[in-house]
Amino acid sequence: MNMIRIAKSFFGGIFGLLLTMQGISAGDFPLFPPIGPLPPVTFPADNPQTEAKVELGKKLYFDPRLSGNNWISCATCHNPVFGFTDGLPRALGGPASKEGGRHSPTVINAAYNEFQFWDGRAATLEEQALGPIQNPNEMCETLDNVVRKLSGIPDYVKAFQEVFGTGVTADGIAKAIAAFERTVIYANSPFDRYMQGDVRALSESAKRGMDLFQGKAECIKCHNGPNFTDNKFHNIGVPADGPLKEDLGRYNVTMNDTDKGAFKTPTLRNVAETGPYMHNGYFPTLFEVVQFYNGGGGRSENKSPDIHGLNLTGQEVGDLIEFMKALTGEMVRITYQSAPLAFPKVPVGF
Repeated sequence: MNMIRIAKSFFGGIFGLLLTMQGISAGDFPLFPPIGPLPPVTFPADNPQTEAKVELGKKLYFDPRLSGNNWISCATCHNPVFGFTDGLPRALGGPASKEGGRHSPTVINAAYNEFQFWDGRAATLEEQALGPIQNPNEMCETLDNVVRKLSGIPDYVKAFQEVFGTGVTADGIAKAIAAFERTVIYANSPFDRYMQGDVRALSESAKRGMDLFQGKAECIKCHNGPNFTDNKFHNIGVPADGPLKEDLGRYNVTMNDTDKGAFKTPTLRNVAETGPYMHNGYFPTLFEVVQFYNGGGGRSENKSPDIHGLNLTGQEVGDLIEFMKALTGEMVRITYQSAPLAFPKVPVGF
């Protein structure tokens, strides 16, 4: 019995120390899941991960033949070079490369998302994978035509047979792309190393920024948990920009008035590489983002009550940005063979 009490006391002390390192009291813990290293990725029961499936998904992800004009691929808007975004305020798509209304969200750590897209209209990566293909303002293609095109490519036919035991199908396309995207995990950032015991992994400025993140700056209210997102939707008053004069965000999915102008909290992992920022790419830099929050956000009748002035000093703004830069993890190395940009002028094989 004494050993049990000792063990409970020991592990309770360790747990308390972790919370103290993060500036969280025991009373705060239930409100805000603590930030920390990422857990292992979980895979859906109906789409188990295999190396062959990931390899097929990678080919599909980079193949422009999934689009109507045969030159827009998933990687066009979610390019590894730009932190799996496109580096633009708003995505370009459709037959005329017309500017869309929203910024391309990063694929980095999307495996941990509870919802996909800025408005959360897709519940899974599988569902998300087929959305842009059919969107007339994005890849502007039909699933039937994609299946027809890929069915005329022997190596795709062979790969689908080996992976799924079927011919080319829309369901197989979705599952393969989702399997590949679940490998786009960035971890082992300076923050992760610090939380695992390397006290020199963070600069003094970043350490002060981490305290601010969980304290005065109140970032942890929405950017919490291992992936730095609460997977919820908030209206913070981001000004309208681009072709959309008004974007109702989550409201278009739920039709709840409380969701008007609310958008999903993005992950902050590798945030230094995924600008511009916000659902419409309104802010080019992290400095502008922090100053926006510092000033109490923007104007909106439905703005979250959690958004208010923060009174951060210039030094504190800089420290907070240094902490966010310390969330940049190791790059995932991806090698692939580029697919021809025209169809059907393609050789046998991929």
